[in-house]
Amino acid sequence: MNLKIHYLQHVPFEGLGSMEPWFRKGGHRISSTPLYLNQNLPALTDLDWLVVMGGPMGVHDESKLPWLKDEKRFIERAMKAGKIVLGICLGAQLIADVLGARVFGNKHREIGWFPIRFSEQIEQSAFQGVFPQVLEAFHWHGDTFDIPESATLLASSQACAHQGFIVEDRILGFQFHLETTPEAARALIENCGNELDGSRYVQSKAEILSDPGRFHPINQVMNAVLQRLETRFAPSAR
Repeated sequence: MNLKIHYLQHVPFEGLGSMEPWFRKGGHRISSTPLYLNQNLPALTDLDWLVVMGGPMGVHDESKLPWLKDEKRFIERAMKAGKIVLGICLGAQLIADVLGARVFGNKHREIGWFPIRFSEQIEQSAFQGVFPQVLEAFHWHGDTFDIPESATLLASSQACAHQGFIVEDRILGFQFHLETTPEAARALIENCGNELDGSRYVQSKAEILSDPGRFHPINQVMNAVLQRLETRFAPSAR
């Protein structure tokens, strides 16, 4: 079973992270649209899964970044076509926006390692047993979203009540990052380090990188999510 994985990239320093080796190990085909280069979006027939990555811009920055309008329409079409759609950070905010939910500035900027608690409702979904009750996740965001009407709350943290959602067991929005590797974290610090403002839920560069062993558990949970999606929504199973 070889899937066609397409991801939307908003900045050159936020890629697939730990997801890329998982996809490659499974023999899946990976393609991308670097939106920051104004490249054209693919035909929906060219993908089975759509992964929407993060970025420092906001969902409402359409006047500065006109391609956001086309991206939102493409995400909407992919969801309506029954594709697997996974959004991370900005990607989750874009999905929420497309689904009619409000996206706005969170009370606290949240950057670094903070625990999230997963909703008990998830155990009634296709992701039963995938997520632990509590996970120390990696965060880098200042915005948040309301949970779309059609969605189930995925998780919450002390700084951010809405950390993610699931729709129809195939559309997932993660405000937090499970795909981040040490290299990816260093790239974020290098390119967005001005956001490390020392506020209540913002850790320092030293704190973020102090323990490389923190990345393995979140990457393992990300792998489990991808495995569950692969198992349940293989093209041959539809």
